[in-house]
Amino acid sequence: MFDSLSEKLNIAFKKLKGHGKLSEKNIKEGLREIKLALLEADVHYTVVKNLIADIKKRALGQEVLSSLTPGQQLIKIVNDELTELMGSCQSDLNLSGPKPVSVMLVGLQGSGKTTTAGKLAVFLRKQKKKPYLVPLDVYRPAAIDQLQTLGEQLSIPVFSASTKMNPVQICKDAQIAAQKEGCDILILDTAGRLHINEDLMEELCRIRDAVKPSDTLFIADAMTGQDAVNIAKSFDEILSIDGIILSKMDSDARGGAALSFNAITKKPIKFIGTGEKLNQLEPFHPDRMSSRILGMGDVLTVIEKAQSMVDGDKAAEFERKLRKNQFTLEDFRDQMIRIRKIGSFSDLISMIPGIGNNKQLKKLEIDEKELVKIEAIINSMTSLERRQHTIINGSRRKRIAKGSGTSIQDINRLLKNYAQAMKLVKKLNKGGMRRLGRGMLPF
Repeated sequence: MFDSLSEKLNIAFKKLKGHGKLSEKNIKEGLREIKLALLEADVHYTVVKNLIADIKKRALGQEVLSSLTPGQQLIKIVNDELTELMGSCQSDLNLSGPKPVSVMLVGLQGSGKTTTAGKLAVFLRKQKKKPYLVPLDVYRPAAIDQLQTLGEQLSIPVFSASTKMNPVQICKDAQIAAQKEGCDILILDTAGRLHINEDLMEELCRIRDAVKPSDTLFIADAMTGQDAVNIAKSFDEILSIDGIILSKMDSDARGGAALSFNAITKKPIKFIGTGEKLNQLEPFHPDRMSSRILGMGDVLTVIEKAQSMVDGDKAAEFERKLRKNQFTLEDFRDQMIRIRKIGSFSDLISMIPGIGNNKQLKKLEIDEKELVKIEAIINSMTSLERRQHTIINGSRRKRIAKGSGTSIQDINRLLKNYAQAMKLVKKLNKGGMRRLGRGMLPF
């Protein structure tokens, strides 16, 4: 999302770094380019004006002008100010109050409320919570059906609602049902409209007054830009929202909304949707987002994603097999599946420091369909073939190729790469291989 903004900001910084010593004149020129980059990214004009004023005040101070590395010092100031602009620190979900507590999701139709409800349920389950999904859009049968489908897919209970029921009564009945199910959090998927109207707001206010949610979250579509910020402000004036979930952050939108929400609404962004998969909802960290915008990476998020997929016992077993050269194709497949669950390789690469400024690496395209092909090939093998790849002869290769919808050349390539990787592991073992990072392969 922030690729264009990141590129333009880095061009401005490079020009400033070209000066041995920064002066008031070249700082003003640099700030003008930063201002234009932010405006082109659809950041609210008032927000840009105040941000540039704050950066200018600090940039013309002694901390920059007397610095041995003024260009780097200015980047640090911009990083600090962007972080402050987006809320300074992470804002957690409020789950205080008698159980079951309620989290109310509000927003216009098409903003992604129902999908976000499923994503939030997945996130909360990872936190050892027991979520209960509640469909409140009684005006669209498809919305109720979608949430029911998501619940079945995720094995998360969903209240059985119908279009003939009253939303407030659904909430009250759902609280009783959730207690019986042993659930501690209700996720209320409210109705939306194509635009804000009096009927919608009155209904949302009745729901809020009836269940007194611990958190009311506005779902904002990142692709709508400044409109989303203005809509969030309108919802807040009537409902008094507690925070924002920014959906579709993986889109090619300009990203200005993310930089404007906190400054305009004074409400924090609590989560961001980073993809279509139901596990792609992340807590929003202003400092990490600022670092990513400035091309400095986001190592902490990469580490957290990896840790969320790690099973301690399996990691120890992976390491033991590697040390004893007993790592089979079956283990290779399982490890590959784990790595893919962390996220797309292009997303992970973009979070590594330095990559944001490297055009060649940013343009590197990794064909993740190849990983799907490898998984299909290994799945088409017998358990014996996965454990002992050397027995895979010509006839077996033909059978595997047919079963996986691939070619014999694909089978040969996989076996060759696997054999070479195992040779590398063997050499590392002989040379005293250091402890591998919790079961992550060196290839």
